[in-house]
Amino acid sequence: MCDLTNPIYTDPVKAREHLEAIRWPDGVVCPFCDRIDTVSPYRTFGEGWHHCRTCRQKFTVRVGSIYERSKIGLHKWILATHLMAASKKGISAHQLHRMLGVTYKTAWFMAHRIREAMKETHLGPMGGPGSAVQADETYFGHKKGRAHERARKNPAMSAKRAVVSLVSGGKARTFHVKSATSGAVRKLLVENASRESELHTDESPIYMRVGGEFAKHRKVNHTSGQYVGKHGQTTNAVENYFSVFKRGMKGVYQHCSEKHLQRYINEFDFRYNSRDITDLERRDRAIAGAEGKRLTYRRTGQRANV
Repeated sequence: MCDLTNPIYTDPVKAREHLEAIRWPDGVVCPFCDRIDTVSPYRTFGEGWHHCRTCRQKFTVRVGSIYERSKIGLHKWILATHLMAASKKGISAHQLHRMLGVTYKTAWFMAHRIREAMKETHLGPMGGPGSAVQADETYFGHKKGRAHERARKNPAMSAKRAVVSLVSGGKARTFHVKSATSGAVRKLLVENASRESELHTDESPIYMRVGGEFAKHRKVNHTSGQYVGKHGQTTNAVENYFSVFKRGMKGVYQHCSEKHLQRYINEFDFRYNSRDITDLERRDRAIAGAEGKRLTYRRTGQRANV
C-alpha cells in the first residue's frame, strides 16, 4: 500500500535523502571519479552538496542521472515515478500535469525521462536448455506519411506499426520494428534468446526459418482454435502481454508518434517484468535505474536524430 502523505512526495529534503539512500547505500560516491573516501559535504552551496578532493568536483545526487540540471523538485520526480510504476496501463502526461502541478510540456518530458530510467540494460539471453521462448508480433496504430500511403496501395504491406515481443520465464523483451519480416524477427531472436531454448510461436511463416536454429520449434495453430499444443507449446503469455500493452496505448496514451514508441514499450516491459514486487519496490527500482542516463531537449538549430 502506498501512503501518499509520505514526506518524500511533498518535502524536497526528504526526497533528496531518499534518492541518496537508493543511489549511495554505502556512502556518497563521486559521479566523476567513483571515489568514496575523498568525498565530504560541501555546505557552502547548501544542503545536499558534496565535494571530491580527488577530482575537485562539486555535485549533488542529481548529477549523472535523469534529474541533472532539472529545476523540478525531487519530491515531484519521486511522485511521478511512483504513479508511472504503479499504473498497470500507464498514466498520461496530462494526468501527471494535473496531479503534479506542472505544465503539460514539463510532465511530458518528465515521463520520457522516467521511461529512460525504466529501460533495462545489460540483459543476458532469454531461455536456455529446458526453457521455452514465446515469440509473437502485433500491429496497432498507423504509420505516418509515405509509409502509410505505400501500405494503403499495397495490400501485402501493413499500414500499422509492428511490435515483436519475446517472453520467457515470466519476463518480456519487446521491440518496435519497421516491418515484421522473417529477417527482422530472426535478428531479434538470435540477439536476445538462447538457441538452446525451444521456440514457441503461432503458425506465422515469419518464424519458419529461424525456428530451425533453436533446439525445437513448436507451433500452435490459432486458425483452428488451438491455443495449447500437445507438447505444451503456447503463446498465451506473450498475448497476455500484448493485451495490457494495447489497452494502455489505446486507452491511456492514445496518440504516440512512431519515433517515441520504443520508449513506451520499455515502460510496459519494465512494469511487466517487475509485476511480482510491490509498487514501492518497483518505484525504487525505477529510481535506481535513473543513474547514468540523460535525456535532454534538442537545442535550437540542432538537426533531429530521426
